[in-house]
Amino acid sequence: MPHLYHRMRRLRFSLVCHRTTLFSTLAVTPASRTCCRNSRIEGRTVSTALNHHIQDLSAPEQRLLNKLYEGLIGGQRASLAESITLVETQHPRKKELAQVLLQKVLAYKREQESRNGGRPVAFRVGLSGPPGAGKSSFIEVVGKMLTGRGHKVSVLAVDPSSCTTGGSLMGDKTRMTELSRDMSAFIRPSPTSGTLGGVTRTTNEAIVLCEGAGYDIVLVETVGVGQSEFAVADMVDMFVLLIPPAGGDELQGIKRGIIERADLVVVTKSDGDLVVPARRIQAEYTSALKLLRRTTKSWNPKVVRASSHSGEGIPEVWAKMESYRDAMLASGELQARRRAQQKVWMWSLIQENVLSHFQNHPSVRETLPHLEEKVTRGSISPGLASDMLLKSFLVSSA
Repeated sequence: MPHLYHRMRRLRFSLVCHRTTLFSTLAVTPASRTCCRNSRIEGRTVSTALNHHIQDLSAPEQRLLNKLYEGLIGGQRASLAESITLVETQHPRKKELAQVLLQKVLAYKREQESRNGGRPVAFRVGLSGPPGAGKSSFIEVVGKMLTGRGHKVSVLAVDPSSCTTGGSLMGDKTRMTELSRDMSAFIRPSPTSGTLGGVTRTTNEAIVLCEGAGYDIVLVETVGVGQSEFAVADMVDMFVLLIPPAGGDELQGIKRGIIERADLVVVTKSDGDLVVPARRIQAEYTSALKLLRRTTKSWNPKVVRASSHSGEGIPEVWAKMESYRDAMLASGELQARRRAQQKVWMWSLIQENVLSHFQNHPSVRETLPHLEEKVTRGSISPGLASDMLLKSFLVSSA
């Protein structure tokens, strides 16, 4: 295993160097530079680094990006939806255009934050929980309350994709019927597309676009709960865990894995005959939280009860969220968390791209079927096969 670990480190270094060389060879024509200089971003130009990332922009592409950007910062929901579709695409050229659009929106956001004293203009909340916890109902009730108070709320709901067809039910928008008709709210269901963490690689970019469109509350709902399904905690300001009051012993399995990342635990469906079990679950999780190490110096995780059916406890839940935001902003931990999250997602995308580059490398694609057949027959071990693939890649890339 140490031998394989060192080989993986060499692979990572080799691929990063290979990608760096590849990007540096993408020559940008003088016409392209002039074109980019003429493309204004609220008084700013596209950075030199981005000019090396993308080749020349055609006139139709410039018109498309300008249209999307102007509509986005103007608060047009159609432009926001089209922009998110652009960042979700797998088309190579459109992915480059999406990065140009994101740079424009990021520049606009920096100007807004500088006018706000360097403080974020939006509050990001991630919500997760086991199936049946009532996440969609909770989001609709909270969202309607927030829009009634003058907030603009965007909901990024990630739906599980079928392993067979790749399709997704996209049921969240149909369950949030009232909120989906609210002009101060924006709901965007997105398929997981096979992403293990229940959060797509573009969810972080969709958050940026929503904030650029003027939504000051961004709610990210994940597929479910489990050891591998709290990637959302690395892209939001506050992570909220929703649990039902009568879940049974299966909830025990999530305590250590997910509750240690939770800043707030909400026991849902606390009404009628479920009030008593809801109080019991609240007491159990309050005790469990005391045994876990605090992740922030400014906040002790809380456990509260709420009912989406009766509305009881919903204002108190939002009050706790506001207290968390104020405490984290005052201490500077919220800003520090966002900076750390950006680095985490950068390396996450690097690893994803490096793996894709490795799988599509000619020497790997040529050797892989033969080695897979040997592994399935038991002729060689998976470890030896991986060593041979890595060696083949490194030799051909040297």
